[in-house]
Amino acid sequence: MFEAKSMFEIFQKYRGNAIVIPTGTSGKHWRDISSNTKRDAQLGGAMGQTTSLAFGLALAQPDTKVILFDSEGSLLMNLGILATIAGKKPQNFYHFLMDNEVYATTGGQPVPGSKKVNYSGMAKACGYASGHSFEDLDKFSESVEAILNEPGPTFVAMKIIPEIENEPIGRRARVPGRSKGQIIKELREDLKVSQ
Repeated sequence: MFEAKSMFEIFQKYRGNAIVIPTGTSGKHWRDISSNTKRDAQLGGAMGQTTSLAFGLALAQPDTKVILFDSEGSLLMNLGILATIAGKKPQNFYHFLMDNEVYATTGGQPVPGSKKVNYSGMAKACGYASGHSFEDLDKFSESVEAILNEPGPTFVAMKIIPEIENEPIGRRARVPGRSKGQIIKELREDLKVSQ
């Protein structure tokens, strides 16, 4: 297992002009590292639906890489999306799964089957073009550039050290961010400029 922040620091070097959608508790680290915030679409409170949104964005922008940083708790709420993505074969879609084996945003309860589920194998069995799994940060670092040059849909499962939030959601300090309307507006403007 490795830290999400360290993984994001490595990934940032290869991000290029991709749209990046970070989810879950690890998204806070991406906000501190990102070099192109106008191409970030951070989603909070969308558990179970981030994969569908990122997939739709990849279909709508076929000439732009769309990279989702998903969580296993969220993906498990909508597993059927793997077959849907594989069926449409978006070559610009890169699905990174941050598997910390717990529901970190609600207190650290264990995810069912957390030690046994092979998410990358599931994605491959559904028809993703490629699948990768990492528990070692150095191996991830050696591979990420080549992975982002593969045609998608590509699935990358990573074992991440959990960062458990024990404070109830309603009592947590909110990190100031862009509204969903602002994210959509900035993405639209940036996509028009780059085309």
